[in-house]
Amino acid sequence: MELEFSSLEELYERVHPALKAKLAELHRLGYPYIQVIDIWNYLVDSKWKKAKDLTLSDIVDDILHVDNRKLDEYLKGALTKTRRSQDVVETI
Repeated sequence: MELEFSSLEELYERVHPALKAKLAELHRLGYPYIQVIDIWNYLVDSKWKKAKDLTLSDIVDDILHVDNRKLDEYLKGALTKTRRSQDVVETI
């Protein structure tokens, strides 16, 4: 069974539980300032930007196995350039 999403917002909603699970792990590991949208934006900008034919399981796997240190470096770099913003979703 192949799932298709009509928008990035719909995909974001579908993988939100995985994002929250990764967030809980990050908070336990000492990254309390990272937010769900930070994980999403990092993956959209760095991992999925040029990816094609990703499956839902690929996306969830990327979320759960994102490199914590690289995410932290990305976020710190982004925050020095601009304030946090959401690429896809207004509010969740």
